[in-house]
Amino acid sequence: MLEIRNITKRFGDVEAVNNVSLAVPKGAFLVLLGPSGCGKTTLLRMLAGLELPSEGQIVFDGQTVSDGDRNWSVDPAKRNSGLVFQSYALWPHMSVRSNVEWPLKIMKMPKSDRAARIDEVLSLLEIDQLAERYPNEISGGQQQRVAIARTIAPKPSIMLLDEPLSNLDAKLRVEMRTELMRLHRTTGATTVYVTHDQIEAMTMATHVAVMNMGCVQQFGTPTELIERPETAFVATFVGTPPNNMIPVEKTGTDCTVGGRHMPVTPPTDNCLAMYRAEALTLSQNEGETTLPMELIETSTIAGRTMLTGLNDGLRLTAVLDRPPGLRIGSLVHFCLPCQPDCWFGKDGSRIS
Repeated sequence: MLEIRNITKRFGDVEAVNNVSLAVPKGAFLVLLGPSGCGKTTLLRMLAGLELPSEGQIVFDGQTVSDGDRNWSVDPAKRNSGLVFQSYALWPHMSVRSNVEWPLKIMKMPKSDRAARIDEVLSLLEIDQLAERYPNEISGGQQQRVAIARTIAPKPSIMLLDEPLSNLDAKLRVEMRTELMRLHRTTGATTVYVTHDQIEAMTMATHVAVMNMGCVQQFGTPTELIERPETAFVATFVGTPPNNMIPVEKTGTDCTVGGRHMPVTPPTDNCLAMYRAEALTLSQNEGETTLPMELIETSTIAGRTMLTGLNDGLRLTAVLDRPPGLRIGSLVHFCLPCQPDCWFGKDGSRIS
């Protein structure tokens, strides 16, 4: 349904998106996940037709809608796609009903059909009681529902959402995630969703593209990203809590892990060892495979306790069922398994 072929976007000397290729089937929920400035919103804007690619092609349902190599693009209004902005972008002088009706007027839908469709989508989003109110008379969460209703009213085959939950409080974000997933199942529209929140990505997506510095670091299902991260960036960006990455150096027959000598056998002279948080334990005593840390943070997650330690820039996190009674600032020893969960090269690529 959606295919991105070798897309690159440059702004002067800045390469915001670098040679990205993706393809997802009809009805997929694709999440573009990454930190601020990684290029995910720029890629979404190219999908919407608001930016022209410098190179590469974008294909919707077999039809090319953007071609950077030929400097050509289909008008955004003719792509059968809908875009929900981060700021909602509702017309302040129009009622909720009029905001939802606007795209239907543009597509010249008959008045009677418009009225029926508006009632349908307002009911679907559970905001029919707000039909005659204006944007400044409703809450942020309700404004977001109106923006989504306006987007789905013309029945787009592709929905594009640019961090639509970022302006909501934590409780409402969770509720709206559920609503968006229900809406996706109801409409069947292929959806592309931009976020920096990996919890949103892991709970909502059928497919995830993890982006960093304009490139896709890994593309796959949420389970694939968690179970087999292909780069050190993915390993430390995806997951709650993120995986621990520790530098390992080998000199002759000697080996140091996080600056301490340990009986570990790395695959190369200098690499990164990944340890999952649940694989680490804590001790109040120093051992052969322990790293001394200052305890800087504790929190409870789903009945377990997450503890974080810091030492000379190295940060480690462990998840324990029954943590020892320790205070913030205490010296603790993080115990490492004999071998890490996997290895990464100094360039961040997975080697084992």
